[in-house]
Amino acid sequence: MVHDNHGLKRSLQPRHIRLMALGSTIGVGLFLGSATAIQLAGPSIMLGYVLAGLVAFIVLRALGEMAVHEPVAGSFAHYAGKYIGPLAGYLVGWGYWTYWIVVGLAEVTAVGIYMMMWFPDVPQWVWALSSLLAMGGINFVAVKVFGEFEFWFSLIKVVAIVTMIAMGCGMIFFGLGVGGEPIGIANLWQHGGFFPNGVSGFLLSLQMVLFAYVGIEMIGLSAGEAENPIKTIPMAIDSLAWRILIFYVGALFVILAIFPWHQVGQQGSPFVAMFESIGLREAAGIINFVVITAALSSCNAGIFSGGRLLLGLSKIGNAPQALGEVSKSGVPMKAILMTILLPTLGVALNYFVPEKAFQWITAAVTLIGLLVWIAILFTQIQFRKSLTQVQRDALPYRAIMWPYGSWFAIFFVMFVIGLMAYSESTRMAFYVGPPILIGLTLLYFIFGLHKKERSAS
Repeated sequence: MVHDNHGLKRSLQPRHIRLMALGSTIGVGLFLGSATAIQLAGPSIMLGYVLAGLVAFIVLRALGEMAVHEPVAGSFAHYAGKYIGPLAGYLVGWGYWTYWIVVGLAEVTAVGIYMMMWFPDVPQWVWALSSLLAMGGINFVAVKVFGEFEFWFSLIKVVAIVTMIAMGCGMIFFGLGVGGEPIGIANLWQHGGFFPNGVSGFLLSLQMVLFAYVGIEMIGLSAGEAENPIKTIPMAIDSLAWRILIFYVGALFVILAIFPWHQVGQQGSPFVAMFESIGLREAAGIINFVVITAALSSCNAGIFSGGRLLLGLSKIGNAPQALGEVSKSGVPMKAILMTILLPTLGVALNYFVPEKAFQWITAAVTLIGLLVWIAILFTQIQFRKSLTQVQRDALPYRAIMWPYGSWFAIFFVMFVIGLMAYSESTRMAFYVGPPILIGLTLLYFIFGLHKKERSAS
C-alpha cells in the first residue's frame, strides 16, 4: 500500500525510530518529575510506573495498528479526521501541536534549572532561549540529520541510566563505594511501609507517572519518514515497552533502595544526589550533563513532531497551505519555524516566574496529552469498525487484548484525569487545557473549516 508522504524523505532507519521514541519519553518526566511523584507515593511509585506502562503500551499498539496500515505524516490527527470526523482530526492535531509546544517549553525550562549548577549567576531564561534556538536549527537540516542527533542524544541518556542502575545495584547488593557494606532494600518498606501515604498518595501520583509516558506516541508521527514503516514501526513499539519498564522501574528501584523515600529530591535531581552520596562529585556533573541532554533531546523531538503535525494539518485543510511546503531536503520549513516561534514567547515564563515555570507548564500540558491518548484509542475502535472481517484478519499488526485493552486504557486515563481535577496541585490543568480546546473549536468555525471539502475523508 503506497501512501503520499507529502514530499518528506523516508530516511529514518529502525535505530533512529527506536531511540527517538525512547528519547522522547526519557526526559524531564524521569529526571525531574520523578522526585515529586516519589514524595506523593513513596516506594509504591514503582507499581504506578508498571501500571501506567501497561496503559502506554496499549495506546502504542492501538496507534501502531493504524500507522502500519496507513503510514502518513499527520498520523493520529489524520486518522481521527478520517474515522471520527473532521472536527476531531482538527482538535487532535492542533491540541497535540499545542502539547508539544508546551513540552518543548518544559524541557528548555529544565535545561535552565540544571545549568544553574554550573552557572548560578546566568538567568534561567538565557539557557531556555538558547537551547530552544539550537534545537530549532537542527530541525531545519534534513530529517536524517535530526534522526542522527536524536539517536546520539538518546543513547547518552540510555547509557547513563544503565550505568546508574548497575552502580546502584553494586551499592545495594555488594556495598560498592560504601565501605563494602551492602545497603540492601529495606528502605523500600522501612519508612512507613510500601504505601507510606496510603492508597490516596499512590493514586494522586498517577498523573505525574502518566505524564512521564506521554510523548511515547510520537512514534506514530515518524511513520511518514520511516524507511520501511511496515517493518520498523512494530519493531520499535514492541521493543519500547520492556525498555521503558527497565529504565523507569529499574532507575526508581535503585534510587528508592539507596535513599529513604522522603529524602529523595530535596536537592534537585535524585540521580545527581545518588552519585554525590558516594563521593563522586565529578559524576554528579556528568549526570547533570546527561539530564540536560535528555531535556534537549525531548525538545528536539517536540519540534520534529510539531512540524510534522502542522504539515499533516495543512494537507487536509486544517492549517494554512503555506505550512505544507517542503524543502528540497524534505523538511517542512515553515511548519518548523511556527513550532519554534511560540515557545520562544513562552520562555518569558522563565523570566517572570522561574521557580514556578516547570510546575505550571507540566500541569497545563498533561491534560491535553492524556486527551490525545483517549482520542487515539477511540479512533482505533472506530477504525476497526470501518473494516470488513476479511480486512481485520489481514491486519499486519494489531492492538493488544482487543477490544478490552482499548476500553480499559480509555477508562484508566479518564480516571487519572478525574484525579487531576480532584487534586489541588494539578487542578490548574483545567484552567488551561479546556480553554485551549474551546478556543481551537471557535477558530474552527470562525475560519469556516467545517464547510471545507475534505481530502482525507
